[in-house]
Amino acid sequence: MSRLKTQAKLLLIFTLLAGTQLAGAQTNIIPLYSFSGGGGGGVYDGAEPQAVLAQAGDGKLYGTTYYGGSNGVGTIFRITTNGVYTNLYSFTNAAFGFQNVQPGSLVPASDGKLYGATSYGATNNLGMIFRITTNGIFTNLYTFTGFIAGGYDGVYPAGGLVQAGDGKLYGTTIGGGTNGAGTIFQLTTNGVFSKFYSFTGGNDGYGPNGNLIKAADGNLYGTASGGGAYGHGTVFRFATNNNVVTTLYSFAGDYDGASPNGGLVQTADGNLYGTTSAGGGYGYGTVFRVARLTNQPYCSLVYTFTGGHDGANPNGNLAQAVDGTLYGTTSQGGDYNYGTVFQLTTNGALSVFHTFNYYPDGARPQAGFLRGSDGNLYGTTLFGGNLGGGLVFRLGTAPATLNISSVSSGGNQSVLYWPAWEANYVLQSTTNLASTTNWVTVSNAMPVIAVLVTNSPPAQFFRLVKP
Repeated sequence: MSRLKTQAKLLLIFTLLAGTQLAGAQTNIIPLYSFSGGGGGGVYDGAEPQAVLAQAGDGKLYGTTYYGGSNGVGTIFRITTNGVYTNLYSFTNAAFGFQNVQPGSLVPASDGKLYGATSYGATNNLGMIFRITTNGIFTNLYTFTGFIAGGYDGVYPAGGLVQAGDGKLYGTTIGGGTNGAGTIFQLTTNGVFSKFYSFTGGNDGYGPNGNLIKAADGNLYGTASGGGAYGHGTVFRFATNNNVVTTLYSFAGDYDGASPNGGLVQTADGNLYGTTSAGGGYGYGTVFRVARLTNQPYCSLVYTFTGGHDGANPNGNLAQAVDGTLYGTTSQGGDYNYGTVFQLTTNGALSVFHTFNYYPDGARPQAGFLRGSDGNLYGTTLFGGNLGGGLVFRLGTAPATLNISSVSSGGNQSVLYWPAWEANYVLQSTTNLASTTNWVTVSNAMPVIAVLVTNSPPAQFFRLVKP
């Protein structure tokens, strides 16, 4: 082969790689919206989203920011899956010097409205529970007082709410209650409040600040950030039929982790998975599993973070992707110490999906992921992005069907590229392929898979279909 032909072939392969990466294949992080943090130009869009996103029945995503908005103390926003942003509501808290109200995550309820809580704000600056419609009509349903007749109602509801099978909303406060260690409460969708449990700070833990989840058995499960038998937090079950809290596991801190700040996720195999933000063999947190929900569940260590390339200090919940693997974030560590997105199999094999670099992909993610109805995973970062106020992003996993137009080399060869994490596709074409397809790893440093289709006519269209 002549030098000219060799150079032409290399140029073709490079062009195909670059062109397909930009158009057909998708990068690790796809920014949807960068928060400005201020009110420049009348935007008032908020800053520092710290809670997991929610998806309502209209298919749009809803979330909150800790700062920004027209009063600087936080917002509720809506964003479409292709990045069209709307500020639905700006919190006030004027009576307390415009102190940040710290809104948590939202939950879409069966009535089509979204419900959430703030850790501060309202009359006593101890937090409130609110309702908002998808077009922005806001209602304060309950204001925490620190005391109600017959017991203390709790203070500082940090986690989100969950709607149980009885149609009522349940949540936790990180403080207050009879023992000052936090509570579990119930609220009807029209604002009738009941306190069901006060943590003691002993074996049952204290300071529950992650979201509760409703598991397949109908019970609610959550984590307490401290306390337990060894003082490093617990995993607990709350039975809504008798209001009994059962401690399922107490973290020891050194081997298994400490301070579980995020919520849990139940995977398809029936197990519960979660993270601790500290502890483990290196002190940077762990991923743990609570085995199938039986009368005697047990907890096991899945992964220990080293604080290096794999990240450090995961604070959010995990999410299970369509392919069965788990995805989560670390708030620190990675190549630039701005955190990571990691992918984890249920048997503990971890790979770093993305390492954050502040600009333009964001930094310091605090929340975990929402798996949308389209199968994609959506998340937020606390800082960074194009404007520095944080980011809403989608993981660069392709949809179930991905159409790609090939570019042919002289009518006898086509090379298609897309990210290696989507290598579980089946290649189909619009015409019969009288040729072979070869899977080639380009290099270990470049996570790309190449498909070489020989004797392929120009402009032939292919699609990749997940089996």
